[in-house]
Amino acid sequence: METKPFLIALDLDGTLLKDDKTISNYSKEIIEKAKAAGHIVCIATGRPFRSSSIYYEELQLTTPIVNFNGAYVHHPKNDGWGKYHTTLDLQVVKEIIEVAEKYQIHNMLAEIIDDVYFHYHDEKLLDIFNMGNPDIKIGDLRENLGDDVTSILIHAVEEDVEKIRSYLSEVHAEIVDHRSWAAPFHVIEIIKAGMNKAVGLEKIASYYQIPAERIIAFGDEDNDVEMLQYAGHGVAMGNAIDKLKAVANKETRTNEEDGIAHYLKDVLSL
Repeated sequence: METKPFLIALDLDGTLLKDDKTISNYSKEIIEKAKAAGHIVCIATGRPFRSSSIYYEELQLTTPIVNFNGAYVHHPKNDGWGKYHTTLDLQVVKEIIEVAEKYQIHNMLAEIIDDVYFHYHDEKLLDIFNMGNPDIKIGDLRENLGDDVTSILIHAVEEDVEKIRSYLSEVHAEIVDHRSWAAPFHVIEIIKAGMNKAVGLEKIASYYQIPAERIIAFGDEDNDVEMLQYAGHGVAMGNAIDKLKAVANKETRTNEEDGIAHYLKDVLSL
């Protein structure tokens, strides 16, 4: 009997990656089996491509990838596939910077694909954003940014996160979507309104002509909600936040317990 291929979408942090940011051998083995059985595996992450390409290569993928939660979708192995880059208007970015400066923020940074702009020098965040050797510029964003941006991150004081987010919702709801990162980072991430992983995954699914009921998507955080709602199999990791478990229609073990591998092995009989 011929089984129709599934499209399998993997979030990275807290989902495919263990807490030490590696992929377990068992996960790799089962993902390899899924690919050998004709299923299509892709990555859908909030990370930029430069800091997810190492995992893309490790899994030997040959599929498009969703980065920046859907704001950038492209095919690393096929330039002809198209690049979908949805940006934030520079003028709006400058207004947000003005407002953010009224709060006690640690830093703000803007990303344009693989170029990173820091408002202030910042050893802690530089470490995180150095992966993949981006071009980094440090200095007042209002002066350094000459182009529309892929995403803005505001590293705020914990008690101001909600205040800044409610300002964004009130003033810029039509234009931006924002989410906060998981602790310990009190970071607000801003991308263009209407952008999320499901939007990117839909582009990939339509390319492979795979209907939603044959999509399996795994996630653990706030930025996985739309993707899990869109997929026929929306699978929350055991370590996922409650909000995600509430919208998921399936659940698996944690990222430390090879949750993805166990789910795929059962459902796809690998």
